[in-house]
Amino acid sequence: MTQRKITLYLTRHGKTMFNTLDKVQGWSDTPLTTTGATVVSHLGKGLKATPFVAAYSSDSGRAIETAKIILNENQDSRIQHHTDKRIREWNFGSFEGSLNSELTELILRDKDCKTPEELLKTHPTFKDFSDAIYELDTANWAETYETLTQRIHSGFADIAKKHACAKGGNLLVVSHGLTIANFLNLIDPTIPVYTSISNASVSKVEYQNGVFTIKSINDTSYIEQGKNS
Repeated sequence: MTQRKITLYLTRHGKTMFNTLDKVQGWSDTPLTTTGATVVSHLGKGLKATPFVAAYSSDSGRAIETAKIILNENQDSRIQHHTDKRIREWNFGSFEGSLNSELTELILRDKDCKTPEELLKTHPTFKDFSDAIYELDTANWAETYETLTQRIHSGFADIAKKHACAKGGNLLVVSHGLTIANFLNLIDPTIPVYTSISNASVSKVEYQNGVFTIKSINDTSYIEQGKNS
């Protein structure tokens, strides 16, 4: 079957309460702040002329809220929004809701490093980070790296394949910072674990004939376009 080209607009959700408080937020969820929602509205305005054939988000409230704000600004009111739990953020287990600094401190101790800079010199991988969370999680909720990457890749891949076998086109896909960065690394293993994926940023990935190609990472220009529109 001939497959048409798909462009995934991988969008991180807007800034939330936990983001603002610098707390760990994976499967736990908090709503967008007023500022976060405003920035997403700017993003929506910047993307308003983009012809999306469909929209997807994880089933987390912050991702759903972000997708709805973006779609509300789009010129086409017929775009259907679907949710897929496979493109949720990583599950941080017992660290959910903790300060990011507390989780960082435990990982540094586990890796026998004194500072984040020292840890980065060891060139940690996404698997290293995931394994540390899995081992340190006292609630036994965190996923193994194999489980984690299988759900992430299958989620994005199934979304892309579905539309590649139809008419192709652009897909709005609202997900999460670490999940997006991890997916980009699965496409290109040179993408490091510390890759920045800002709130309301867009990373474009093309899909055709079973192959993903990264076109841009952490693009915030649509937000600026929306501000000035």
